[in-house]
Amino acid sequence: MLDYITIGYDLQASPRVLLGIRLLREGLKNCGYIVHEKPGAWSWDHYRTTGGRKLYIGNRQTSPLLSELEERDVLLYHTEEPGEEGFYLATLPGRLQVVSGGDDNGVLYGCQELAGMIREAGALPLDLACGDYPRFRWRGTAVGLQNSQLEAPRQAYEYPLTPERFPWFYDKAMWLDYLDRLFEHRANVLFLWNGHPFSSLVRLPDYPEALEVSPEQYQLNRKILMWLIEETDRRGIRLFLSFYNIHVPHALADKYGLAYSQTRPVPVTSDYYRKSLAAFVRDFPQVGLMVCLGEKLKGQMYGAEWLCETILTGIKQGLDGQPLPDPPPVIVRSHGINVEQVMEEADPLYPNLHTEMKYNGESLTTWTPRGEVQKLHQRLGSRRGIHMANVHMLTNLEPFRWGAPSFIQKCVQAAKYRLNANALHFYPLSFWGWPYSPDQTEPRLRQVDRDWLWYAAWLRYAWNPGRDYRAEKEHWVRQLGERHGSPEAAHALLEALEAAGQCAPKLLRRFGITQGNRQTMSLGMTMSQLTNPDRYTPWSALWESHAPQGERLEDYVLKELAGMPHVGETPLDVVDDVERLAGEAERAVKRARTAASKNKAEVDRLVSDIEAIRAMVCSYTYKVRGALLILMYKHTSAGRYSEAEPLEEAVEWIEKSMTSYRRLTALTEKQYRYANGMQTPQRKIPFRDGMAYSHWRDCLPLFEEELDNLRQHIAELKAGIAPAALHLEASSGQFKPFEGEEFRLLTESAEVYRIEKGARVFTDGDIPIIGCAEELYGLNGIRFSQLEAVHGEVSVEIELDAPAKVLIGYFHSPESQWLQPVKSGKGAEEPSASGSHFPVIRKGIRLFSYPSADIHAVSYAAGRHTLCFGKGAYLIIGVVKATQPMTPREYDPNKDDRTTLDWLYEKAREVTVL
Repeated sequence: MLDYITIGYDLQASPRVLLGIRLLREGLKNCGYIVHEKPGAWSWDHYRTTGGRKLYIGNRQTSPLLSELEERDVLLYHTEEPGEEGFYLATLPGRLQVVSGGDDNGVLYGCQELAGMIREAGALPLDLACGDYPRFRWRGTAVGLQNSQLEAPRQAYEYPLTPERFPWFYDKAMWLDYLDRLFEHRANVLFLWNGHPFSSLVRLPDYPEALEVSPEQYQLNRKILMWLIEETDRRGIRLFLSFYNIHVPHALADKYGLAYSQTRPVPVTSDYYRKSLAAFVRDFPQVGLMVCLGEKLKGQMYGAEWLCETILTGIKQGLDGQPLPDPPPVIVRSHGINVEQVMEEADPLYPNLHTEMKYNGESLTTWTPRGEVQKLHQRLGSRRGIHMANVHMLTNLEPFRWGAPSFIQKCVQAAKYRLNANALHFYPLSFWGWPYSPDQTEPRLRQVDRDWLWYAAWLRYAWNPGRDYRAEKEHWVRQLGERHGSPEAAHALLEALEAAGQCAPKLLRRFGITQGNRQTMSLGMTMSQLTNPDRYTPWSALWESHAPQGERLEDYVLKELAGMPHVGETPLDVVDDVERLAGEAERAVKRARTAASKNKAEVDRLVSDIEAIRAMVCSYTYKVRGALLILMYKHTSAGRYSEAEPLEEAVEWIEKSMTSYRRLTALTEKQYRYANGMQTPQRKIPFRDGMAYSHWRDCLPLFEEELDNLRQHIAELKAGIAPAALHLEASSGQFKPFEGEEFRLLTESAEVYRIEKGARVFTDGDIPIIGCAEELYGLNGIRFSQLEAVHGEVSVEIELDAPAKVLIGYFHSPESQWLQPVKSGKGAEEPSASGSHFPVIRKGIRLFSYPSADIHAVSYAAGRHTLCFGKGAYLIIGVVKATQPMTPREYDPNKDDRTTLDWLYEKAREVTVL
């Protein structure tokens, strides 16, 4: 006899609730039930009059029946009461079962959960008493409306929305499949990233030339966006639009004589952006916004002004007169700005303001983030609003398959417990190539198919990162077994994925130059980058925040030579670990290939990937062993350069590295279109120009040349011939540090700091020194607010007991945010000062992301002085003796060949006999 079930729900049920009801109706019918729907008013004293089994679905905030049952202690919760996105499934007297949701998303997820239980059991369970809720408030991924290569004259991120650029954006079938997969894992946010989407989606009467697509294309873009909003909302997903600043439509820029991207606000760009945002919010109030203030815009200086006076003002103008319960959420990215200062100014202006910060920079390196990055995350997470950790770009994982569930689970736990985040946003593994993977197949593989485990794991643990790790292993074995046909294959595949998944994170965090998108890790690193990383602007947060405590290569060598104890993860620890892990992964995946009976082509591709990962690992570890020997030579040769035995041993390791790299190149030749998805000049490691060096075959000749150069120079040293670099006077002897003069800082808002690598040069914003001329090292500089300097004038008062020279750093750029050196007259505005109108050291200070600074000297008599040079940012580098001799020069950090040993790897220049 067939069972008869009545489904009840509110007449005004939302599209999300109706989707949940559809899932249950289909699930019950598939199990043979006769389903009758009874929408309308249900009450506690009449529901029994409906015969048979009853299933009521409702939002406990709005459902009269659920409220009445709760009030009468008929519906009780043995867990937390369903709140935001939470649900509870219960069996009640009178043959009634309920799905009680804390909101419409909770109802939808409760229906989804019950439909899954019905599917697994083959029937509607008789006894229900369970609930669940998400631990992260936002959980979702990103889709880039951006391409891998630039379109001259367009600059980075500038891609108007057209079918020629993004055919998939207009493919509704693709979207529906993708959205269903996100809903399956309870994603509730989706981010579309584009440099300036408004020129493709809004039309402004005041700026008709700002529309960068045809009128027909404009209408199509709006139509597809509105459809996408409806489909995401139906699945409980909030759509966000992410944009950069300040990008100006080209015709508009040409009309007003502006550059296509702007570093600071000007009246016309501010007015244009305000009106664009107002128009967008009026037409699409359901869409959240995520704003990046720190890319082209100098966010450290203008971020707060741009957000408060332009972006939030435009959004509020668009909301005027709209009866919305909540304004659209606005997320402020922390990238390139003093985010705490920005939020302090913006919070009072807008009620739905949130923050974002990258998890491991633009890579994935550790589940124990620490240091200053961790502290900033924690502070952002303690403010009101949502704080979102962003698993960004994944430059060290591309292009290979990567799916280590336990690694992901620990990262999500770290985001919650170490970083105080309550939202998670993660990129696809190949962001720039969306929707396709970089595999060289026909037809092309879609990322959602190839990287299904990547999506499933991040979203599973964003819902609940605290799942039992033993049960989780069995969960993933079941998932892999269903795909590949046998438990034996599934166990071996999981073992391979977990082992291989640790290799790239460990390598980058200990040996890399940066966790950012300048480096394509899978393409390798040069010997110079390993032994002289300072030449390549390393980003210290990689090992100070995005790695466990440990030692860099040269730190390790110096401690070895000094007989000092090592601390944390050493280079050789990583070498041993990744060689072991890569070997374990390769053995396991080959067992899986033998055992698999389904989807064998994908298992074969995974085998090829892990073989390539092992070759990449060996190319690194052998090279690192060689680098350690070269660094030992550097610190022990003491001028005896012809005693080259350590170098000969190093060559043996580097030759082994090259054998592995040749194998890596052969393995990837037919498997991958490219290694790096973003093929622009931003990619600089191992070689400049991400388009010219996008594949291992492009890099192989340069690595071969590096090895040939090393062999040649070692042969020369053994023959008593030295390169010209060894006959240059070492920089440390040629340029002596300036002698500082004592001074007293009288301005309370300014600070004294030591000029050295890593020091912050302003009191607001994280702008560190990445290099400085030898003469300046160790001086006491004075730092102050760059915002105050840019928007007004900074006055710094000092007192001198003796005559002295004050060293002023003028940024090497004509842009108006920087103070410009005086062309004539006195070097300061008071008669007691006289100055040099030509720099004594050109480019004497190098800063991260800012122009280098030219150093000028201004002479002062003894006494109190107010240093006030005009509007614009500048630096006070130090105070030196009045008698300090100064020889004008240009600082070049790459000329110290004697101490860096870069000459070992470069082409031979002039040589002489030792």
